[in-house]
Amino acid sequence: MLRVIAGTARNLKLETPEGLETRPTTDRIKETLFNILQSDVPGSVVIDFFAGSGSIGIESLSRGAKKAYFVDNSRSAVNCIVNNVKHTHFEDKSVVLAEDFSTALYHINEAHVDIVFMDPPYDKGFERQLLSVLKDAPFVDEDTLFVVEAALKTEFDYLDDIGYTLYREKTYKTNKHMFLYLKTED
Repeated sequence: MLRVIAGTARNLKLETPEGLETRPTTDRIKETLFNILQSDVPGSVVIDFFAGSGSIGIESLSRGAKKAYFVDNSRSAVNCIVNNVKHTHFEDKSVVLAEDFSTALYHINEAHVDIVFMDPPYDKGFERQLLSVLKDAPFVDEDTLFVVEAALKTEFDYLDDIGYTLYREKTYKTNKHMFLYLKTED
């Protein structure tokens, strides 16, 4: 059972998409993630790429984010996100984009996005593809925090080459969160 951990929608249950295409972030990992981000979330604009159930974006809204974009190209995931957003009463703060990440970049109408979450399918290289195009997006800058969930064995040795700095890494039993910023010119 997936649920909202804290905030205005605390303890509300969330649907998860059918099938094996998604791996919902467990409550324990989600709680650890948001403990790390607790001062960054209130008042923020967030994007939840490869959103699955929408649980990360919804948790952000519950904890005070002002707007969340949910991006997923799976029909079952999008239906699930729409239902979860409605169930948690965050329709007025949510934009659900039923498309792949490269198309979605053109439909995010913000001057600045504070936090970009991504939890792509493991071992497909989507992290690198998305990070490569995101760095030139008009809504990101040196203050945008990128949070990537990946398998433990996923290498990020390319970050410097594509313009990112690793700020923090948090490892769990089977996966990890990478916290990144755009590299700034000294």
